[in-house]
Amino acid sequence: MTAQPIPSHVQGRRLPAVEERSAGGIIVDVREGLALIAIIARRNRAGKVEWCLPKGHVEPGETLVETAAREVAEETGIIGRVLIELGTIDYWFATSTKRVHKYVHHYLLEATGGELTIDNDPDHEAIDVAWMRLDEVHRRLTFPNERRIAQAAWNRLAGTT
Repeated sequence: MTAQPIPSHVQGRRLPAVEERSAGGIIVDVREGLALIAIIARRNRAGKVEWCLPKGHVEPGETLVETAAREVAEETGIIGRVLIELGTIDYWFATSTKRVHKYVHHYLLEATGGELTIDNDPDHEAIDVAWMRLDEVHRRLTFPNERRIAQAAWNRLAGTT
């Protein structure tokens, strides 16, 4: 995620810091011995296409696990059952009014139904969705931290961790 520049009228002032949490993950479907995962494409603030893992904000009253399953289903069309937590990515970014410490919790989900589609995404952030082989997804994912999460999923499924 690319942070927007801080406007000149705000520079020099200490912006308030807030914490945000999101959840999502890697939904796996095993076909003919291959582990496939659903990833989404979206445009960043500069308009560039980024391929990433499905994720989104926690709704009031929702657990992180519930958020992960809901967001994956909304952004990919694939319904899944959460198996394990894979890890958390955290980073800072600034808006014109605040500094945000963002935590994104990633889970491994088993695909149990649904069809690959972006039509269920209420935020319309996803512009495309695709199945990728888990052992090759590192070539497509934009962010190194998400490639690390994909590697953690591979290690868990391969029984190496």
